[in-house]
Amino acid sequence: MFRTVALAVGSLVLLTGCATANAEGTHVGYADSEGPVVIGTDGSARSRVVAALYGELLTRAGQKVRTADASYASPVDTAQAVVDGRIGIAPAYESTLLRAMPGGQTLPGNMEATLSMALPPGIVALPPAAAQGGVVLAVTRSTAGQHKLHSLADLRGAGTGLTLGGPASGDPDAPSVAALKKTYGVTLTPAGTSGAADVRVLGSTDPAITRDGLVVLADPESVVPLEHVFPLISAPAVDLAGRTALARLNTRLTTAELATLTSSVEAGETPGRAARAWLRAKGLLHQPAA
Repeated sequence: MFRTVALAVGSLVLLTGCATANAEGTHVGYADSEGPVVIGTDGSARSRVVAALYGELLTRAGQKVRTADASYASPVDTAQAVVDGRIGIAPAYESTLLRAMPGGQTLPGNMEATLSMALPPGIVALPPAAAQGGVVLAVTRSTAGQHKLHSLADLRGAGTGLTLGGPASGDPDAPSVAALKKTYGVTLTPAGTSGAADVRVLGSTDPAITRDGLVVLADPESVVPLEHVFPLISAPAVDLAGRTALARLNTRLTTAELATLTSSVEAGETPGRAARAWLRAKGLLHQPAA
């Protein structure tokens, strides 16, 4: 896993909570550093529970926080709200963010530098958690055992009879049969959104992975773009203590842990309660005094 850049944190913390101009001369508004940190989310359970984790950790670090009055339509919209200065922090995902900011330079294999060049001055991509928020390819345990599947490369030995499809097939990050053929030399038949496909394209936190005991196939050649979740912030909005607190999530919040949290919220638990219980269980929050 790589580290996303803090965009010269030492100089950024000198910025005040007003506005500045980026390289093209376009002014970018920043969240008010004097008031509470406004946390934005999209409407998904995953985004809401990650935002609740951020809020709990920032509060314990001594920062005042509040949630934006309304959720945004997508992760792209929440990221844009941070850039525009309407909110101070939001969960973001690497490839999704880069798609929203086309035209910047790309350094293959160096997401840290790529994000650094894509983001306007004063907008910071904090280091990511281990959790992936994109798509995965998975098979049943029976299929994995029959064809000895551990990674996408192993599909070469399965012949030409397997199908590729699933509910996340329409995701921009979902690999096509052509891309898998080019990268891994495997031959699959497209099956659209069929949940009965042999190789299923799923969201990384889809509860079916755990519920059905599916085997997620490794992707050593990264044919699926990286989508680690990370805090996107405006520089004045989150102080050093807050950034340090948020960094405590990095190794603890795995894809499996995020899937469990997301499932809890989808089942009716409030994001705040789910976040507090998980953080306490991981030793990331002190138990309240009796």
